Amino acid sequence: MLVFKLDVEAVSKGIIMILRVIKLFAMCSLLSIVTSCVSNDVVDYQALAPSISQHPGGIVQVYAARTWGAKEALAVHTWISTKKAGEDHYTSYEIIGWRLRHNSSALVVRKTKPDRDWWGHAPQLLLDYRKDNANEVIDKIRQAVTDYPFKDTYHAWPGPNSNTFTAYIGKEVSELRMDLPSTAIGKDYRGITYIVGMSPSGTGIQASFFGLLSLTLGYEEGFELNILGLNVEIDLFDLAIELPGIGRIGPDPVEQE
Repeated sequence: MLVFKLDVEAVSKGIIMILRVIKLFAMCSLLSIVTSCVSNDVVDYQALAPSISQHPGGIVQVYAARTWGAKEALAVHTWISTKKAGEDHYTSYEIIGWRLRHNSSALVVRKTKPDRDWWGHAPQLLLDYRKDNANEVIDKIRQAVTDYPFKDTYHAWPGPNSNTFTAYIGKEVSELRMDLPSTAIGKDYRGITYIVGMSPSGTGIQASFFGLLSLTLGYEEGFELNILGLNVEIDLFDLAIELPGIGRIGPDPVEQE
């Protein structure tokens, strides 16, 4: 009986220890989330989006910034920003998954400065379009935003997610010749009804099985192979390569004015 009693006491101590570990882990996780939220409130405006006085004409820009938490090592979040000629503000479009908890749509439209930090990470400019037909291109972008089929669906992996949305805009508006980085996990997601189609840049072709396995060939993209969301790209025309988690190694294709 004594041995049995000691075993029970040992088990009780073990359970208490496990509960303490769980409590500590929960507190650390909560602290991490709170810290991330705080860092996201710190807006660090960049010099990537020109002021209205600097550029009164139409402009389209696409941005990427590292995500937060464990996903930061592999993935970026992307969004698109527009300003028509004569407008006094930018309009940015993006997909944010947690918005689905409170709304019927993950689509977020905001009219704040577009080149702000994302969870404390500075944005990178992926595309800068300022041609004379920018207003017409922006009309096409707005229509593509309206037509995006996955507003009420979000999966961080393999998609549809924020990068699926940005890539969809590229497919619908070929004038942008959009080439998203290898770290934009979810960009290769395609629905079952359009497994094969134009690449996001509109300069090639893409075949993808729900973003888990895909092959892309295009003038802008080069050769891209995606396995389980991890993307490798060889861009012969720009003399660059892109690797999972690392991104682009080579010259910056964006020329800012």
